[in-house]
Amino acid sequence: MSEYKTATGHDTTIVEIADGNEVRYWCETLGCTEAQLRESVQAVGSSPAAVREFLKTLSARGVF
Repeated sequence: MSEYKTATGHDTTIVEIADGNEVRYWCETLGCTEAQLRESVQAVGSSPAAVREFLKTLSARGVF
C-alpha cells in the first residue's frame, strides 16, 4: 500500500478493483458504477487520473 491514504485507509494513488471496499470508494469518488469503473481500469490501467479521463470520455459519448 502507498503512503497516500485517506482517513479511511484508501490508497489514492491506484484504483484497486480487487477489493470490494476499494471499488465502492472509487465508484463514489468518481461518480460511476462498478461496471464503468472496471471497464475504465481495463481500458487505461489503474491510474486515478487516467480512469477519470476515460470516464469523462464515456460521459461525453453518452455512454452514461
